[in-house]
Amino acid sequence: DWFRLNHGGDMASPMELMCWGGDWGLPSVHTDSLIVLAYAKFSRAALKVHFINNPWKTPTGDIPVLTSDNTNVVQPENILNFLRKRKYDADYELSAKEGADTLAFIALIEEKLRPALLHTFWVDIENYCNLTRPWFASRIPFPLNFYLPGQMSRSAMNQIVLTKGEPPFYNLKEVEAQIYRDAKECLNLLSYKLGESNFFFGKIPTSFDAFAFGFLAPLCKAELPNAHLQKHLHQLHNLCQFCENILAQYFIQNSTDGRQSSQQPPTQTARCDPFKTNPHEQ
Repeated sequence: DWFRLNHGGDMASPMELMCWGGDWGLPSVHTDSLIVLAYAKFSRAALKVHFINNPWKTPTGDIPVLTSDNTNVVQPENILNFLRKRKYDADYELSAKEGADTLAFIALIEEKLRPALLHTFWVDIENYCNLTRPWFASRIPFPLNFYLPGQMSRSAMNQIVLTKGEPPFYNLKEVEAQIYRDAKECLNLLSYKLGESNFFFGKIPTSFDAFAFGFLAPLCKAELPNAHLQKHLHQLHNLCQFCENILAQYFIQNSTDGRQSSQQPPTQTARCDPFKTNPHEQ
């Protein structure tokens, strides 16, 4: 039972991280999981990682979650702060101004990129039915696989509406159009900021590089049927190369959570509506 932490001797309790599994050549397909995995690599944090694909098996019901000394930490920013307090700090070489810029850029991608990623993977009907739902449903154990993907899709929609569905955007089409405008502007800014460098702030990766990797890598690597935003990212070659460099330098290629990566059979779009009470009963 890997929930049981080892308190033997004078050794500090090991830190354990529970994440969604990987595919598409990524260690995880999940943005928040990727952020924490990348930061742990950058800061050389001693983590025992478990790819579980089932939030009901975590102590809090959240993925990712870091467990240490009977403490459970969720949300990437909280997990990264916890690791910093344990002296795993990827930002130690940053100046005060660079540290402030890092926080500003993280806030920027949270505001401008996260809604577009949520929409691309969880709300766009073509992507949800033919990529996202089949991927998660094939890995989440029965019977949760009939319920959780639809719940995650509705949660994504609710998050978008809460953050973007206010004046002057009153209907979903206007909200969607603004989300993708914001995301493209954000990607352009990131590409300009990165330039020809390997990382965003100097020669070593920082917490912002972890966040940028978590947001960009799934969009860069997923086989999206509706690739509207992905096509824009693929035109920004330095951002895609940024992801490839991190994968090559810090992660084993072709991570697939112990499975062969396979193309899921297409699902008929007309029969797939994530906003029904149970989309799998249609």
